[in-house]
Amino acid sequence: MISALFLAILSGTAFGFVPPGLTIERSRLSPLEATVVTNGAVESKTTPPPSSSGVSFTTVAAAPKVAQRWRKSTKQVATLGPASSTFEMIEKLFLAGADMFRLNFSHGSQEQKKELLILIRQVEQKYSHPIAILGDLQGPKLRVGEFSNPNGEVLEKGQLFRLDLDSSKGDKNRVQLPHPEIISASEVGHTLLVDDGKVKLVVSGKGEGHLNCTVEVAGRIKDRKGVNTPDSVLEISPLTPKDRSDLKYQIEIGVDWIALSFVQTPADIDEINDLIDEMLPENQYRPALMAKIEKPSCFYDDNLQQIVAKCDGIMVARGDLGVECPPEDVPLLQKTIINECRNQGKPVVVATQMLESMIENPTPTRAEASDVSTAIYDGADAIMLSAESAAGKYPEESVTMQQRIINRVESDPHYRTILHTSDFFPNKTPADAIITAARQIAKTVEAKSIVCFSLRGTTVLRASKTRPSVPILALCPFKETARQLALAWGVYPDLPQAGSYGYSVTEENMFDYEEPMVEAASDDFDLVLRNACRAALKKGLVSDPDDLLVVTAGLPFGTPGAANIIRIVPAAGPTCWDGVCRVE
Repeated sequence: MISALFLAILSGTAFGFVPPGLTIERSRLSPLEATVVTNGAVESKTTPPPSSSGVSFTTVAAAPKVAQRWRKSTKQVATLGPASSTFEMIEKLFLAGADMFRLNFSHGSQEQKKELLILIRQVEQKYSHPIAILGDLQGPKLRVGEFSNPNGEVLEKGQLFRLDLDSSKGDKNRVQLPHPEIISASEVGHTLLVDDGKVKLVVSGKGEGHLNCTVEVAGRIKDRKGVNTPDSVLEISPLTPKDRSDLKYQIEIGVDWIALSFVQTPADIDEINDLIDEMLPENQYRPALMAKIEKPSCFYDDNLQQIVAKCDGIMVARGDLGVECPPEDVPLLQKTIINECRNQGKPVVVATQMLESMIENPTPTRAEASDVSTAIYDGADAIMLSAESAAGKYPEESVTMQQRIINRVESDPHYRTILHTSDFFPNKTPADAIITAARQIAKTVEAKSIVCFSLRGTTVLRASKTRPSVPILALCPFKETARQLALAWGVYPDLPQAGSYGYSVTEENMFDYEEPMVEAASDDFDLVLRNACRAALKKGLVSDPDDLLVVTAGLPFGTPGAANIIRIVPAAGPTCWDGVCRVE
């Protein structure tokens, strides 16, 4: 059916009209399934190829059944796990709104993650739509040792408690802290949080290989509970030996994004970037890097600005961030991170406990719905589900609920007002000028979409940064670019046909688009415009031959970021204006 739609858009007849007296010449046609309008009635029939005399027929292209998927601007990230490890469930989550799937390397084996990746690619192929895959590295886990009492020990407020390097089992007065870097970095007055802050210790003294602490918040400490150090920058790599092995494996299997945990300073981003460059095979597409902001040190001096600049995207990891920072600070920090990412044009994901109650319940609390809405109003590119979709009882319902909240917020007139109160000035480049103009043109002519042709996604991200009022259709010659762009706000990526857009791209290197016919065009740019019309129709973004598209591209083709052309094109095709299609 997609081939038929492509064929109809090429001929200018995809929307149920043929101008009187128009003769359309086409070749290499085969019988196709078409919806034919006869005396106002609609019926489905198989239409034979036209005769050599050029007699044309009328077709009506219906919007795809999944067209609602392309109506939202804010994207959705769903974590996969035991509750969502089958093709059927992954497909349901995609249709419910998931644009990116997260593989959490903190749990399960590498082989299990590869199996999930294969299933995602099968869904991707079935719907001919790029899906992003995020490989999330575990990062260092700082934990206390073990206690003689299997139930742990209850610490009383005001008592002294020692953390040391002694490997013997702990008691009510001490326990091992097998991390000398914490002992070295901690100073008197620094806070240590155990078990996500359930127990709070304040350093009152230190010596060789130990810390003397005063219990400020009482509670029970059990074996291997986590330790957070909000006041200290640790001399420790964000990559453990396990992370390095997982990173190499992620590159080998071809994840699109890699998330780095335990980021403290910009130097951590340099470390993993160097490692990716070292591990990346020659001629393999480089995965995008996402930094997880979960440490207070990310906000020291200009650390945040540098971290955002050095990576491709950011995750607001509110779990550890909410432990190490006062709860009342987290909403402000969330807004600060989102604003910095928007300023630099980098995608940002808000994560952790968004619909936590839906792990067990079919509906969220009102507070959770408000939390999700706040992230959307703040201008986040994407919102994420963790245990809700990975291990909860209602994974599909959780994703659907997120999409419902997104659709409701984005239909609110206040959303646009709030979104554009924080508009950011474009850079002084020709590409930024073109994108700014495209946004204004789309608003003026009430276009249905802005179409960006992009090699590496630079122009598309510039368009996303402006938060236009219409969807951004991204056409890329490389499937890896298209997949990475699936995370960006308002962007729906697609791929041009093999051999088009100035590249010798073989069909094996692209998605299976059911081998759509490639019609000869007057020049390369004419074919670029035809591809724009095809893709808009395929996504259901246009429904009338007079719907308009604002197309941006760069000449010469193959120059990253070289957006220097704007064209307004009717949905029926670049040669169709005022109800008349002129096809040579």
